[in-house]
Amino acid sequence: MEFEIRLSGSVEIRAAGRRSDLGSTKTRVTLAALAWDAGRTVSVDTLIHRIWDEHPPGKAREALHAHISRIRGSLRIAGGDAPAIVSRTNSYSLEVDPDQVDLRCYTSCVERARSLGDSHDEEAVLRLLDRADGLWHGEPLAGITGSWAEHLRAAIGETGLVAAMTRAEILLHGGKFADAVPVLLPLAEAHPVDEALAERLAVALYGSNRTAEATRLLQRTRQRVVRDIGLDAGRGLHRVHQGILAGAPAAALFSRAGADEKTTPRPTRRIPDNLPRDVPWAGRREELRRLTAALCEGQGVSDVVTVEAIHGMGGVGKSALAVHLAHRLRERFPDGRVFLHLGGCSVDRTPPTPVRALTELLRLVGLATKELSCELDELVALWRSVARDRRMLVILDDATSSAQIRPLLPGASPTAVVVTSRRRLPGLPGVRPVSLDVLPPEDAVALLSERLGKGRDTDPSDLAEIVRICGYLPLAVEIAASRLLAHPSWTTSDLLRQLGGGGGGGRLAQLHDMERTLTHVFAISYNALNAELQLVFRRIGLHVGVEFGPRAVAALTGFSLETAERLLEELLAHHLVSEPIPYRFTMHDLLRDYARSLIDAGDADSEDDVRRALQSLVDHYVHAADRADRLAYPFLSRTGLDTGDPATPPFPEIVDAQSAEQWLIAESANLLDTLDWLVKHGTERQLAMAVHVLAGFLDMEGHLAAAEPLLRRAAAHWDVAGDSVARAQALLDLCVVYTHGSRYGEATSAAREALDVARSLEDRELESECIHQISISMWQTGQYALARSLQKDSLSSLLQTEDILRIARCRNLLGITHLHLAENDEALACFASALVGFTAVSDDRGRYSALNNTAELYKRTGHPEAAEITYRQAMVVADRMGNPRDKATLQMNVASVIDELGRTDEALALYSAAIPVLRVVGDRRAEAIALTRIGRAHRAAGRTEEALVQHVAALEVIRAIHAAGEEADVLYDLALAERDAGQTAQAVAHLEESLRVSRQIGAPVEEARAAALLAELRGEVTA
Repeated sequence: MEFEIRLSGSVEIRAAGRRSDLGSTKTRVTLAALAWDAGRTVSVDTLIHRIWDEHPPGKAREALHAHISRIRGSLRIAGGDAPAIVSRTNSYSLEVDPDQVDLRCYTSCVERARSLGDSHDEEAVLRLLDRADGLWHGEPLAGITGSWAEHLRAAIGETGLVAAMTRAEILLHGGKFADAVPVLLPLAEAHPVDEALAERLAVALYGSNRTAEATRLLQRTRQRVVRDIGLDAGRGLHRVHQGILAGAPAAALFSRAGADEKTTPRPTRRIPDNLPRDVPWAGRREELRRLTAALCEGQGVSDVVTVEAIHGMGGVGKSALAVHLAHRLRERFPDGRVFLHLGGCSVDRTPPTPVRALTELLRLVGLATKELSCELDELVALWRSVARDRRMLVILDDATSSAQIRPLLPGASPTAVVVTSRRRLPGLPGVRPVSLDVLPPEDAVALLSERLGKGRDTDPSDLAEIVRICGYLPLAVEIAASRLLAHPSWTTSDLLRQLGGGGGGGRLAQLHDMERTLTHVFAISYNALNAELQLVFRRIGLHVGVEFGPRAVAALTGFSLETAERLLEELLAHHLVSEPIPYRFTMHDLLRDYARSLIDAGDADSEDDVRRALQSLVDHYVHAADRADRLAYPFLSRTGLDTGDPATPPFPEIVDAQSAEQWLIAESANLLDTLDWLVKHGTERQLAMAVHVLAGFLDMEGHLAAAEPLLRRAAAHWDVAGDSVARAQALLDLCVVYTHGSRYGEATSAAREALDVARSLEDRELESECIHQISISMWQTGQYALARSLQKDSLSSLLQTEDILRIARCRNLLGITHLHLAENDEALACFASALVGFTAVSDDRGRYSALNNTAELYKRTGHPEAAEITYRQAMVVADRMGNPRDKATLQMNVASVIDELGRTDEALALYSAAIPVLRVVGDRRAEAIALTRIGRAHRAAGRTEEALVQHVAALEVIRAIHAAGEEADVLYDLALAERDAGQTAQAVAHLEESLRVSRQIGAPVEEARAAALLAELRGEVTA
């Protein structure tokens, strides 16, 4: 299918003669911004600048995502051939052939035509130029304003000039002077100081018998060159003018012009090279590959893409990479290598103005300072004229802004520019940024080893620890190496002790040598910020965790959420924070140390400021967790938080159970760190409230080891405080944790203690929850009849209320007791009714449980196909919840069914994936069940020895947690494996135990099967 993206004229997508409607202007400029770099990665920052210049909306990234979504929809006009827009970390790329973008194909045709100019294949050149003309539909990006659009139009204008000049030279060479005039004449006004253009147009006019116009053009051009550039016009203009006055043939004038360009040697001129010395290199292989490929892909060709930007935090090695790259490419840039520093090398030095920077650039390439103007426009014109035919590599180091860089760009020229900056520079035209992060650990170790040299005795483990303390930051690694080299008597262990233990100020204070300190490097970046950004930077140093979002920053600073988002974007642009995943930020450890040192200095933040900020942050996490907990675990009994609003209510991202669970997972590390902070710095009441709020999260996400001691502490606090309701809630929280840790005796004890409190308070809802938790422990320990009785009584009471959720929970648990007592019809009715109730209140966790239990019933009653279907329905629900325990349990259950269906290898793979998760979350009962089922699968496959190992391991776990119901199953399966192994006596003994346990817990199905197999084995023994 014919497919084309048009940037010439109106921006649009065309396929098979149809045109796709892109809608708004911003969507069209978004497409243009991607299509101009077709097949190449474009950073989000670059796209935002191209679309909105220096004034993006408050939520520019969300707006960008929306525009890209619309473009994806518009691209569907191409059907199956539609190109993809690929999203990567902080970037996008439009995966389309550049020749399917009209302006990219246009510039390619022109450049190829010009490169063929010396081959004398004029027909091929004209074919390429005709094809380029056919791609021209009008002004590029028609109707779109903005600096990037203007720059692109200017760049395409330069390409159009090249096309016209190339075509005109062929016409002039063939003596078709009159035909060359309309090709060149429209360009003369747009390029009034282009001497090559003026020469050719003058020859064409003279050859067309328009001598007066030719002489006026030459006089006007000479005057403009002197006025605008400050230099006399070149010899070419004088020669053509003299030839016209002497009446020389036009063909001779043109051939002389070509001969002058091709045979006259260049005047001797200075080849600048002020590069700093290169250093032994380690790492950055991919970045070097990308930069080398970019700078070498169009050698000698004028193109808009002449700028490579290397950006990153202070000390990450931007300048070193640029200098190393320049040394590697020395031979590719024979006209010189220029290094110009644009930043301040001290915290109080002012960066050079564009006039000063241009003056220095021109001085470096050989012009005397006294010849230079003081006007910016004249300096810009002169620099572009000087660079136009030179293949130089210019490094603009430590740039502070896009505005500082723009006047220094050489325009259409074989000169390449590499910019380094501590901040992103989205306003640079044609920029392709390379964002530097810290080094990978192995490269950081290689860098340290390289700097220390081969003669140094080093311990590999010490080197690895040193670079870890340095945060893998290249400058920190170099400073550490410098310190070690300055002390010949030190070993790597001595340096490690200095960095690790280090005296006052911590590791940041230890990272210094005689000339450099990291504190100084960071101070330059910090002092470049305004007061708002400095406050945010310092307060991030107070954050209790590693990763944070805008709401946490709003809580720490007191700013609105919108202001916090905007300021984080600016810190991101300055590389003082990073965004590893969308809307989640982090700060390098050494930068965090620096931010904390600014807080500790107390110059800008008082002790009260710090205390209020930290308390506001803790309140934010606790209040947000309370909202999430109520949505994610609506069945839990809970106490309301103390009055008082968090710093940044409400929480629109937490709207339902699914988003609540996602928030809890995303913030899990911060919630644990918040609890840790409260343990060390909070009051007992604050800690007790927080651990109650987070009890469901701690239990469901497998943090049992962290939860139990804190819940014990909370229960003790409420007992001392005399708050009976809060104490009962804490005991119930503790009961749930005990249950999921398979500590059923302790769970029952805690629930009964809470039940006594509930009855003394005559709190029916609390009493019902206590009975529910006691019933769970009874079920887990095989007391099915007693659990059934309790749940029937509880259901009768609940049916008098309108609490749909609690009624559904009660029916679900009642169904489980019926299932174990072989009352299958009653069990199925309970599960079906529970599913209806859970669905009515949109409780996914309950739906998952009811579906899982229904599938278990199908499996037990000999319907494995129906069981697998239902388990997989439950799996769809569990996937939305994101709970590791539930997902592992479902994997285990599905495995048991597909094992029955003969897919043993698939079943074993699922079991193997589930067991590590169950061990991590501490669910020993589920672990034992999984081990038992693995044993069954091995036995079915004839691997009896492997089966025995698994069953023995399962029996050890089950007996450790006193789960009688599972014990009967494990003993039965162990006896089967022993029978297959010929160990009949051991099999009989284990079957007798299984029969005893089954009778004890009232499990008739388990009792009958044990008795039948026992009779069979005893018969074999007798025979």
